[in-house]
Amino acid sequence: MKYEKLAKDIVKNVGGKENVNNLTHCVTRLRFKLKDESKANTDTLKNMDGVVTVIKSGGQYQVVIGNHVADVFEDVIAIGGFQSGAEESDGKKVGVFNTFIDTISGVFTPILGVMCATGMIKGFNALLVALHVLSSTSGTYTILNAIGDSLFYFFPIILGYTSAKKFKLNEIVGMATGAALVYPTISALTSSGKPLYNIFTGSVLQSSVYLTFLGIPVILMSYSSSVIPIILSNYVGSKIEKGFKKVIPDVVKTFLVPFFTLLVTVPLAFIIIGPIATWAGKLIGAATLGIYNLSPIAAGLFIGAFWQVFVIFGLHWGLVPILINNISVLHYDPVIGTMLAASFAQTGVVGAVILRTKNKKLRSIAIPAFISGIFGVTEPAIYGVTLPKKKPFIISCIGASIGGGIMGALGSKMYMMGGMGIFAIPSYIGPKGLDTGFYGAIIAVIAGFLIGFIIMFIMGLGDENVSQEPAQGEKSELVKQEVVISPLKGIVKPLSEVKDEAFSTGALGKGIAIEPTEGKVVAPVDGTVTTLFPTGHAIGITSKNGAEILIHIGMDTVKLEGKYFTPKVKQGDEIKLGQELLEFDFKAIKNEGYSVVSPVLITNSDSYLDIIETDKKEINYKENLLTVMI
Repeated sequence: MKYEKLAKDIVKNVGGKENVNNLTHCVTRLRFKLKDESKANTDTLKNMDGVVTVIKSGGQYQVVIGNHVADVFEDVIAIGGFQSGAEESDGKKVGVFNTFIDTISGVFTPILGVMCATGMIKGFNALLVALHVLSSTSGTYTILNAIGDSLFYFFPIILGYTSAKKFKLNEIVGMATGAALVYPTISALTSSGKPLYNIFTGSVLQSSVYLTFLGIPVILMSYSSSVIPIILSNYVGSKIEKGFKKVIPDVVKTFLVPFFTLLVTVPLAFIIIGPIATWAGKLIGAATLGIYNLSPIAAGLFIGAFWQVFVIFGLHWGLVPILINNISVLHYDPVIGTMLAASFAQTGVVGAVILRTKNKKLRSIAIPAFISGIFGVTEPAIYGVTLPKKKPFIISCIGASIGGGIMGALGSKMYMMGGMGIFAIPSYIGPKGLDTGFYGAIIAVIAGFLIGFIIMFIMGLGDENVSQEPAQGEKSELVKQEVVISPLKGIVKPLSEVKDEAFSTGALGKGIAIEPTEGKVVAPVDGTVTTLFPTGHAIGITSKNGAEILIHIGMDTVKLEGKYFTPKVKQGDEIKLGQELLEFDFKAIKNEGYSVVSPVLITNSDSYLDIIETDKKEINYKENLLTVMI
């Protein structure tokens, strides 16, 4: 196995295979459902070679890997002995929002790659027609269109499988339910049949009754390409199947459970669930269009600015169904599609970083991130380059926002689910070919990229005049240094004596530990409080020269939930050398059974030549503790 060691380390640090309820993956992330997230060594995982970062969102523990996630996923499955997609219940209650995000990602993640692939084929087919390379009546066009339309046209069958798996319904029963919704004879009635009568005439919910079932009127909808009806039908079907499993004898369960499940679920889908779900979809489409019509530019500016933030926290999964629903109901999406420029703005910023930075390690990360960003996979850029430096990420959001505003102003719309990055561009070709909206998408992409690149190039990272590594033969005067004073008074200990592997192995960064003899923390540098945990047990500081310092009071003291800790500053505060940051009752903490040995780390030590520790056995406030060699 190519990633055997990485897979073993991941399984170990998520708490072992016994701590995993479920595992799936998307374009760049392993998505775990853990029984107990506190058992996972998040900091160790974040600093592991081969792992970009770790995100906790939507009830999922997401380990960001990068473009080769599928290969790592296969090895993790093999090492852990997991069944992909199988899920056990841990009995814990989760919030409605987390449940929604988890359900949506669980249903759509397995088909994301194929959905992009078929959309790309359809998009490029449309582009070839618009450029008069192909005729829309040619056999080549017809076959390519069949490939492109295949997944989306039969969406109820495909989603029938993935939603059934998510809801623990027999997958074939789920697919059969979806197939019934797009059954040709029934579908033909909505296009060529004569309705018995109509309801809600003249409204967005106008519908026709074409037939009855056991005398009950059936409001037929067009379920081809639909999303909500099959997901809701399979959710209901999973409850129905569970009920039948309880009462049907084991000897005949194999065929009687699906027999009765389908016999109840499918009529319910046609009579009740399907119409209600379709109306809900139409209302969502109408509401989305209404918001867009209030101000297309404002809608584009907002989606563009925050799309990458949504991706970081996994919240974009809450918008994906709206995007797909709008394409199904309206035959286009005018709102969510304005996120197109986001990946290009991110890529433009990374391009400028590559040209401006003198940090060889950062450049080595940025170059592959730039390449993957062109194709729409921006997690390596976000987590490896822009987000850790903060300023580049903000610049990319500005470029993305302006790009989104341009798309809103020029009426750009997404007409099909397509690929990402440059492969998404053909998705904006409408029925009329290369119109203003399509050119608006092109302009937005170029603008997002150039704005991100130019602003980042002009502003720089601040390391352009500092040599990160002296060339052979250069004098040592070229090597600069930053001194970090001791934030604590106490006994100095090496990190190796800290009873926590994440600290003792240096996985979180180089540094030293102090066993405090006084309950006060002072600022070790001039800088900014970038992180202050609500429990007060840990403080993250970024110096004016860019050193990222973590002061962690004791081991496992997060479990005290803030007891015995009194912060004197808040996150975001500018601080001065020696300023008091925190008070803590170290005696009471020890009496509670916790170690008070406190690591002081340079978490971005890889960005520096070396971290030199003090040789003192005891140290007082404001005495030199660490020397960062720049």
